[in-house]
Amino acid sequence: MSLSNSLGLLGRKVGMMRLFTDDGDAVPVTVVDVSNNRVTQVKTQANDGYDALQVTFGKRRASRVTKPMAGHLAKAGVEAGEIIKEFRVAADVAAQYQPGTAVAANAVFAAGQKVDVQGTSIGKGYAGTIKRHNFGSQRASHGNSISHKAPGSIGMAQDPGRVFPGKKMSGHLGDVTKTVQNLDLFRVDEERQLLMIRGAVPGAKGGFVTIRPAVKAQPSKGAD
Repeated sequence: MSLSNSLGLLGRKVGMMRLFTDDGDAVPVTVVDVSNNRVTQVKTQANDGYDALQVTFGKRRASRVTKPMAGHLAKAGVEAGEIIKEFRVAADVAAQYQPGTAVAANAVFAAGQKVDVQGTSIGKGYAGTIKRHNFGSQRASHGNSISHKAPGSIGMAQDPGRVFPGKKMSGHLGDVTKTVQNLDLFRVDEERQLLMIRGAVPGAKGGFVTIRPAVKAQPSKGAD
């Protein structure tokens, strides 16, 4: 089975901290809460044309749930969540779950494996080319007048007489879906249902993330 068709988990980014290896090395980790992941629907080849598990995470007030979604969740006997997502899986994996089944962190992930984490990056509003595209500024003196952070020329003369699409210019920065691949899963806290992932993951504290087994998995440089 392809790793792209593997079961993952939904979670909330708690924040960052550091843990220590047996050798005393400090490791920066991002803590992700993946508690109470529950299956809302099991899709099969016979009924839906493909095999998948639909999973929800978090809690949502009943007044904030649409009637079609409320009916869908009531059929599965599942409490409404804040985020819902579908994972393509193999038929034998889908057969192991029923609607309403809780998915534990240790049932999907183990310490030392590689994971891909997807989230919404922090929005930074309207930004200039230096911050947005890592441009260098112009000269600070010698005839430069109010153009220190200007992007410079953006087009040609009469031919072609326009700015090509995709030109790196000022604009909205952040608040987009980002995926960071091949991160090390440093530790799995089974009791509190927390994942400690080495390094940073997209998004602000409290943001939702999706964790999957790494598609381009590479062997770790060394077990911690």
